[in-house]
Amino acid sequence: MTLQSRSSSEETFYNGFYFSAAIVSEASENRKSFFQKLQVFWGAQYVYKSQTKTQTIRKASAEARNDQPSKSSLKLLSSKEVDNADDKEGEKKQVNTKKGIVNFLKEKLQLFLSIHWCLLVVIISIFISCSNSKACSGRFVNPITDICWSCLFPISIGPVRVNGGGREDTHNPSQIPCFCPKPPFPLVPGIPVGFWEPARLVDVTRVPFCMVSMGGLKMGNSTVGYGVHSSNGDRQTQNSFYQVHWYVYPVIYWLELLIDFLCLEQQSFDVGYITELDPLWNADELSFILNPEAVLFGNPIAQAACAADCTAATAGFPLNPLFWCGGCQGSLYPFTGNNAAHNGGVQASLLMVQRMMAKLHRELLLWGTSGKEALCQKIPLPIIKKSQYKTQMTYPRPTTRGPMACNPLGRTEVIWGSGREFPYKGEDFGYLIWRKRNCCIL
Repeated sequence: MTLQSRSSSEETFYNGFYFSAAIVSEASENRKSFFQKLQVFWGAQYVYKSQTKTQTIRKASAEARNDQPSKSSLKLLSSKEVDNADDKEGEKKQVNTKKGIVNFLKEKLQLFLSIHWCLLVVIISIFISCSNSKACSGRFVNPITDICWSCLFPISIGPVRVNGGGREDTHNPSQIPCFCPKPPFPLVPGIPVGFWEPARLVDVTRVPFCMVSMGGLKMGNSTVGYGVHSSNGDRQTQNSFYQVHWYVYPVIYWLELLIDFLCLEQQSFDVGYITELDPLWNADELSFILNPEAVLFGNPIAQAACAADCTAATAGFPLNPLFWCGGCQGSLYPFTGNNAAHNGGVQASLLMVQRMMAKLHRELLLWGTSGKEALCQKIPLPIIKKSQYKTQMTYPRPTTRGPMACNPLGRTEVIWGSGREFPYKGEDFGYLIWRKRNCCIL
């Protein structure tokens, strides 16, 4: 009885001891592995057996074997059996200091390279996407500081100038009174007036869908139609290409400066035309549909006549009979964004503005507003009347003062264009179009 009860208690004790030893082995395994790695890092050389549960069992068996009762029913493993089991579960390994450090550094290097390789791929993809799209620059036109309000003058009533303002002016109808139809009356007398009206805005940009006059807003991404500057031939002739945007901009009507003036254009701000959506703007041959007469002016004699137009525009107003000439900027034909004689950004942008207006006149999107025939209403003009317009730069540096603030079409830019083009944010341009308006106030 005593022996059996003692054996049962011993069995319970040893079973609890084995269970506790197993828990201790699991807790000590992680601790030992940490110290082993630490020893490898500091260069310690040692021989160790893989941390397995049989090590704890072997120690417990050896300690219990010394105190085992002679007739116990508890079966203990011999040290040889424990060693064999331990050898099967984990084999002895020898750690070399240099080899351990090399393996440790190799693992860390692989992790480092994998992370930085992913970062490199992301950076390269961002760089490629940014290189395919140029920066879009621009600024909203401030109606107070960016507009030359003295360009409203001269204002005339009949043949009499009320205020000249030191600006050039075209011929005004001299008859007083003027007569225009006003239903239900066939003719109603009125007073002819003449003034210069800021009516349109124009963007000239190298970046497709870059709205310069709308604060540099980019309305889309496109790799087709980017503006380029290049040189070809032995003479290194400069070529360029620009996109143009046309805005309706009746600023006088907005600000209500002349609220009772019936001749003002009463419209809202709108994007009237963008050349990115016009296939005729990119191809000279395709634009032949709009301007078939271009074959008549593609010769040295016709282009030499543009020297007279340049002189007349610099001294006053351009010559309307020379409708194929863009004054000092070049030829108005073809109606595309390609410039075969690029002499600078200001010169090229002014030429694009003139071509755009000539193109819109040909498409009957711009009409005549000056002269005796336009007193009662606008008239269709498929050929541009160049003396009807003036241009004022609004971006990158507005021209708001001086006699060259607003210039007729074709006037040389050499006098006033210095410093108006510069890198980064000074290679796209914005212009305000001043339009001569003659009307009969009824």
